Amino acid sequence: MDQSPLGLLAQLEAARNNLSRSEARVADYVLSAPQSVLELSIEALSTAAGVSEPTVARFCKSVGFSGWKDFKIQMARSLGGGIPIVHQDVRADDPIGVAAAKVVDRSVSALIALRDRLDSGILKSAVGILTRAARIEFYGQGSSGIVALDAQHKFFRLGIPTVAYSDPHVHAMSAALLGPSDVVVAISAGGRTLDLIRSVEIARAAGAQVIGITTGGSPLTRHCGVTLSTDVHDDETMYASMTSRLTHLAIIDILAVLVALERGPEQIRSLERGKKSVREKRSAT
Repeated sequence: MDQSPLGLLAQLEAARNNLSRSEARVADYVLSAPQSVLELSIEALSTAAGVSEPTVARFCKSVGFSGWKDFKIQMARSLGGGIPIVHQDVRADDPIGVAAAKVVDRSVSALIALRDRLDSGILKSAVGILTRAARIEFYGQGSSGIVALDAQHKFFRLGIPTVAYSDPHVHAMSAALLGPSDVVVAISAGGRTLDLIRSVEIARAAGAQVIGITTGGSPLTRHCGVTLSTDVHDDETMYASMTSRLTHLAIIDILAVLVALERGPEQIRSLERGKKSVREKRSAT
């Protein structure tokens, strides 16, 4: 879909010719009265646009949203003058300032979408599993391997035996040695990496629990007990800004904070002892 920095209305204008006739009627109504649409239910909009409620639902999915509620939230944000929810891919002829703004807009939009779409119930389940873990292993390859290392850096400070592996041979061997009290966090932007999926299968066969951080509905999710879906699509041009990696890092931050809170006051004291241990290594000026 063509996208524009002008906001959601520009996105709808660009997408209109690719919609079905009935979906285009919904787009036309939204474009003619964007502010009033925010006050409508899906039933009221379908009546106003002269289409069925399922058509409105299909329209929302066609323009990139999970449903009518999601669409209205993003419409309100776009009309309110906040962070734009749409962005353009970086072009070779973009001035430096424009290219930089596009990269930042894409990153901010991805983080806002993550905030709005995170399932608190699934998040609670993941936090419970991690809090009870005797050992946590983070698996990822390529850029996801970098996220796994960041996760290991955050979680070892919580006093949980933690390791990160990005070599498929190593995480496959390690997975075979896990047990029912251990947890694997498998990180993958697309959720289709065969080596990672195989290691997850090995870990589950050994009795370990598996948490996935990946795209919803991907092959990896079928092998995870709990999946935290990001559903962020990177710029597929050569100027990719890797926004999926940023959302994965944000999820790791969220999990680390929530696990620390779940583990109680003693965890806070433990973190403070860790901070004190490195203060002497800093310059006094």
